Amino acid sequence: MNTLTRINWIARGGLAFMFAYHGLVPKLLWLSAGERTMIQAHGISQVELFANLAGVGEIALALWLLFAPRSAWPIAIAATALTGLLLDVAIVNPSMLREAFNPVSLNVAGLALCAVAWYSKA
Repeated sequence: MNTLTRINWIARGGLAFMFAYHGLVPKLLWLSAGERTMIQAHGISQVELFANLAGVGEIALALWLLFAPRSAWPIAIAATALTGLLLDVAIVNPSMLREAFNPVSLNVAGLALCAVAWYSKA
């Protein structure tokens, strides 16, 4: 395995972990207060259902990142999602941007991993 391939796998693995963790832990296993607040801020009444669907979607994206290593699509979708979700928080609930381990630090780091995965793809 050459160096660029290893770098690509590390970046994809980091992204996959990030999406899988955030789909599973604060959405499917233990619905976090922050997730609940953001969903309710959009006027969605079936909070748990929406959180479950979002969690499954994030886990699906994580698996796509890992099991389609030659495809650029999951990287592009991940980058679009991270950008869109960051803008969504900034518009809907900007006070969350001041919290520790907030969407700015998470999403910008995720976007950096997307860039690394994109530029190191075979």
